[in-house]
Amino acid sequence: MAAKIRKGDKVVVMAGRDKGKTGEVLEVRPTEGRAIVRGVNMVKRHQRQTAQQTGGIISKEATIDLSNVLIADPKDGKPTRVGFKILADGKKVRVAKRSGVEIDV
Repeated sequence: MAAKIRKGDKVVVMAGRDKGKTGEVLEVRPTEGRAIVRGVNMVKRHQRQTAQQTGGIISKEATIDLSNVLIADPKDGKPTRVGFKILADGKKVRVAKRSGVEIDV
C-alpha cells in the first residue's frame, strides 16, 4: 500500500497542543504510525556534553501521531484528505480530495 504522508510533504496539525500549525515532514515511521514534523511538538531534552556537541537543554521535535496530521492542499494550503488515481501510463499518484490536484509532481 502506498503511504498517504511522505517525507517532504507540507502538513497541517489537526489535534493536540500544536493544532493549526503547519510544517514539513522530516521523517515518517510507518510501523509506529508516527511522523516528525519541523517546528511541531517541540520538547526539551537535557544533552550531555560530548567532544562534538555542547551540553545543556536543547529543543527538538518529538513524533506526532499520523492521525493528527493532514496534508496541506497544494492549491490553497488548507488541510485535505488524500486519495489515489492511476494515470494513463499506469503510474499511481496521490490526489488531494479537496481540490482534485495531484500531490506527486
